[in-house]
Amino acid sequence: MTTMTDASVREFKMPDVGEGLTEAEILKWYVQVGDTVTDGQVVCEVETAKAAVELPIPYDGVVRDLRFPEGTTVDVGTSIIAIDVSGKAPAEAPAEAPEAPATATVAAAPAPAPAGDAAAEKKPEGRQPVLVGYGVAASSTKRRPRKGPEVPVQQASAAVQTELNGHGAPPAPESRPLAKPPVRKLAKDLGVDLTTVVPSGPDGIITREDVHAAVTATEAPASVPAPAVTQAQAPVSVPAAPAASYDAARETRIPVKGVRKATAQAMVGSAFTAPHVTEFVTVDVTRTLKLVEDLKQDKDFTGLRVNPLLLIAKALLVAIKRNPDINASWDEANQEIVLKHYVNLGIAAATPRGLIVPNIKDAHTKTLPQLAQELGDLVTTAKEGRTSPTAMQGGTVTITNVGVFGVDTGTPILPPGESAILAVGAIKLQPWVHKGKVKPRQVTTLALSFDHRLIDGELGSKALADVAAILEQPKKLITWA
Repeated sequence: MTTMTDASVREFKMPDVGEGLTEAEILKWYVQVGDTVTDGQVVCEVETAKAAVELPIPYDGVVRDLRFPEGTTVDVGTSIIAIDVSGKAPAEAPAEAPEAPATATVAAAPAPAPAGDAAAEKKPEGRQPVLVGYGVAASSTKRRPRKGPEVPVQQASAAVQTELNGHGAPPAPESRPLAKPPVRKLAKDLGVDLTTVVPSGPDGIITREDVHAAVTATEAPASVPAPAVTQAQAPVSVPAAPAASYDAARETRIPVKGVRKATAQAMVGSAFTAPHVTEFVTVDVTRTLKLVEDLKQDKDFTGLRVNPLLLIAKALLVAIKRNPDINASWDEANQEIVLKHYVNLGIAAATPRGLIVPNIKDAHTKTLPQLAQELGDLVTTAKEGRTSPTAMQGGTVTITNVGVFGVDTGTPILPPGESAILAVGAIKLQPWVHKGKVKPRQVTTLALSFDHRLIDGELGSKALADVAAILEQPKKLITWA
């Protein structure tokens, strides 16, 4: 156990590995207590609402403590690992154990006592080196604002309380229930008064299970008196309480978290914020498929993934160049339309963790071989679950290829912050009128959803028609580019 007064101990806090993320789940620890680590060594893998990310440590030293076990969701800014940078051998670490009762300590438990949190704040972390791309958000280095007067935790020692509050004597013990910030938020969302909850955690800490138990306890009695107009009716209402349960043999419950949770929230927010309009066009892509086969034989594309999606992406980029106003976003706060003079092309990808939309930065500047390389890398990284949060930020327009699942097309929902998304359906051999005769041709259906606040029917139709024209006559990639 590590004492917080040891000046040789450095606390590594959960960084904000994405833009504005507030928490992350520890998926796997790559080190154990007593291991020697070096600056830049990956110590754990965490999953945020956007991706799985490996975290390197910015210190040389010995692991003193792992603050949380695998599977724990931790707030950004919370210490997750303690490193002894004094150069002492791991065997010397237990010598500090007797000091634990005299100072605030943090145990490696799913919900550490707030005393450890308070003591961790006491350390001068301002000089902690921050890794490029893994910096903690400015607001996450402070405790979340609490309602009511700000007082120290009961379990903190008098010396720690004195330093935290700047007073000569420790304040009187508080009656405020002990609970971690995520638990307090859960209680707030469920309308549970924490002062009425019976804690089951160590040192009297209220856990998530305690909050859920409190909800069940308040709902169960309520179901009995409500319908109890007569004695005959009372027994009927009693069995209603177990309605929330389920048959484990016939049902499976999957917690909604990480990428899946973020995607669900984003889709709901987009669907009920931006007025969606979707237009469709069916197009003969026989010539496009022939061009794909020709490019596969071109030496400039050796080793690259060449498929119809590559030419569809290029067609969309050309259509945006001809209709630049479609590459924009709606700024609700400032009541402005933001025209983007760059294209970060998003490609929706289905992964084991859920749907993600990484994007190719400045796709409009890429040559066709460069675009092929970027698409290949993007798909491979997504399937391996290694897409970085940065790769999923700043998209301007997106393609979703639902055709790979054998469906004709769909009505896609806009990713937040974007104004257009193109859905590509399955390419099928169908009878088609070609040069005045009915012939079998390769045909697909495209669907373009757009934000009708800033893209009207004319602009959306022109952009979609341009994509279709290029796929029908790929030579337009040269004449229109």
